[in-house]
Amino acid sequence: MNEIRRELASIISAVKTRIDLEKRFGVDTITLSKSNSEKERKIKLLEELRGEMLACHKCPLGKTRTNLVFGVGDPMAKLMFVGEAPGRDEDLQGEPFVGRAGQLLTKIIEAIGLKRSDVYIANVLKCRPPGNRNPLPEEIVLCMPYLIKQIETIQPKALCALGTFAAQTLLNTKAPVGTLRGKFHEYKGIPMMVTYHPAYLLRNPNDKAKVWDDMKKVRDFLNEL
Repeated sequence: MNEIRRELASIISAVKTRIDLEKRFGVDTITLSKSNSEKERKIKLLEELRGEMLACHKCPLGKTRTNLVFGVGDPMAKLMFVGEAPGRDEDLQGEPFVGRAGQLLTKIIEAIGLKRSDVYIANVLKCRPPGNRNPLPEEIVLCMPYLIKQIETIQPKALCALGTFAAQTLLNTKAPVGTLRGKFHEYKGIPMMVTYHPAYLLRNPNDKAKVWDDMKKVRDFLNEL
C-alpha cells in the first residue's frame, strides 16, 4: 500500500514539475489543448462545406469551372479577406488570389506584419465566371450562403472586403468602394474594412497609398486586440 502511495506521489510530483516548466516557458497545456480541438473542429466544418460545394451545380458556373476555388489559409485566422471571384490562374490552381493580383495581395498582407498563411482568403463566388466577367446577381445570391458559412466557421476578429462586389454584397449596399473605404463598417458584429481590389491597383497604381492607409487601420486594430 505504501509503495502504491509513493508511486502516486512520484507521478503527481512529475506532472506538477512538467506543468511548472511549461508555464515558465509560456506554455499553457489546457489552452493549447482547447486551441487544437477548436482548430480541428473548424477544419472539419470547412472540409464538409468544401465537399458540399464540390457537388454544387445551382448555377451554370459549376459546369464551366476547371476547379472549385473554395478558400485558403488559417481556420483560426483573426483576419479574413473576401474578394470577388476566381480568375484564370485561380481556376487552374483551385486557390484564390494566386495570379498577379494575388501576388500583390500577399505583399499587402506582409506589409502589415503578417504572412499569407496567417490569414484566411476567400471569394464571394467560388467558380470562375467565363472570360472573367463580373458576377451576376443570381450567381451571388446562390453562392453567398457558402461564404456566410465560411465566415461563421472561421469567426475572424476583422474582415477586409476587396473591391466592389465583396463590399456591396457583405454590406448590402450600392455605394461605391471609393466612398466605403477608409473606415470600419460592420458585418454581423465583425468590424470590416473596405478597400480597393488588388486587380484594380494593378491598373491604378496611384491608389496604392489609399490601400496602405486602409491596411494600417486594420493592422492597428488587430494589434490592439
